[in-house]
Amino acid sequence: MVAQSELSETEIDRVFHALATATRRDILRRTITEEQSVSTLAGDYEMSFAAVQKHVTVLEAAGLIIKRAEGRERLVRANPEMIARARALLARYEELWRARISRLDDLLAEPHAESEEGE
Repeated sequence: MVAQSELSETEIDRVFHALATATRRDILRRTITEEQSVSTLAGDYEMSFAAVQKHVTVLEAAGLIIKRAEGRERLVRANPEMIARARALLARYEELWRARISRLDDLLAEPHAESEEGE
């Protein structure tokens, strides 16, 4: 299987939407280390099971977690491939902004012709 590196605009929107909520970020963090049932996850939040299930659905739609059935339970685990793709996207954004800041620093460091003429 070939891993896709570029995220589509729709995938980017889904990932950022999924990560925009603290509860979903926490669910993702908890499922990185081990697979957990939705019931177990729901037990740790002050919200209904249905609300936690909706958070899981958003994460699953973004591809950040994988859900599977085992008997009557629904188990979820983080999807390392999509996390790596999202991380690569953020690294590209960081590189872009660092380059822009560096150019701005260079521009600000240049001596101004007007101030040199007035001296």
